[in-house]
Amino acid sequence: MFTTPPKRARSGEAKQLRERAILDAARTLGAQHTVREVTLTDIAAAVGMHKSAMLRYFETREQIFLTLTAEGWREWSAAVRAALDTLDPATPETIGAALADTLTARPFFCDLLSQAPLNLERNVSLDAAHRFKTIALSQVAAIVEELRRHLDVTERQAVDVVATATSMAGALWQMAAPGTQLRTLYETHPELAHAAVDLGPQLTRILTALLTGMRAGAEATT
Repeated sequence: MFTTPPKRARSGEAKQLRERAILDAARTLGAQHTVREVTLTDIAAAVGMHKSAMLRYFETREQIFLTLTAEGWREWSAAVRAALDTLDPATPETIGAALADTLTARPFFCDLLSQAPLNLERNVSLDAAHRFKTIALSQVAAIVEELRRHLDVTERQAVDVVATATSMAGALWQMAAPGTQLRTLYETHPELAHAAVDLGPQLTRILTALLTGMRAGAEATT
């Protein structure tokens, strides 16, 4: 249980601390129960606040999770750029694995990636959506620069790689249904074995195939 002082946060520092407590509580609850299942009431209870008081800090439940998605983009971008920088050699296979591994290591971020375009971005103010997109796109640009440094691809192709990695990570994570009764059903009924998605290996195969095709196309035009 997360607790915060009962007094209303008045100073800038106190407000930031309260916002951080709310975000941390939402992150913990989302990781435990999935983002879709966590309500504003759940988060308020975790930080010891009334639900109406939460609106002084975040306009909606979705803004809380969209803020966490922006943080996730920053964290993943740093991790994937560090991973790419250590590759020797940098091939479609090793780059695909680096992208997949850094996403698989962040299941909460994968969950957020699937929720952001479906409902998080659609239930916040335009200002909040603009702030989120600005952060996300800046991190995409940073990854794109690193991808182009390691592989002979155009900027548009590198953007497509990042878009494929993140969109497929979100979709495959939902299909994998980790920690749910549905996952147990898949694993205990042989006739449903094909539905038991293994996120890391499947995402690696998809990205490797995409990058291999891009490289082959570049070589064919030279």
